[in-house]
Amino acid sequence: ACGGREVTQATAGPELVCSLDELPVVGAALAEIGGKKVAMVRTQDGRVHAVQDQCTHGAVSLSEGEVEGDTVECWLHGSRFDLTTGRPLCPPATAPLEVYEVQLRGDDVWVDVNRLQPNSMLANKN
Repeated sequence: ACGGREVTQATAGPELVCSLDELPVVGAALAEIGGKKVAMVRTQDGRVHAVQDQCTHGAVSLSEGEVEGDTVECWLHGSRFDLTTGRPLCPPATAPLEVYEVQLRGDDVWVDVNRLQPNSMLANKN
């Protein structure tokens, strides 16, 4: 888990999830924020993304998947998702992921599970 920190109540606004040194240099970690399981992903260029942890094809944790470029791959069937938009890039998944707003404040990572990234596929569906 991401620093072992669990934010149990969703509030209106971002929540402190972990510090950068609690994330893999490149890879994913699981966090639970306001009852939602979130994959916290750091890419090779150092950017941090927060996406729903469950693959939209099957009930599999994406925080256990492989990170390559700006994508995460589901380890079970190989569906790959864009970390910026949530868009599935290959079958069998066809539905996008929720992509949450991430803020870095110094070395602290804050996530708002009540706000989707503006450029995510689901942001304009509400």
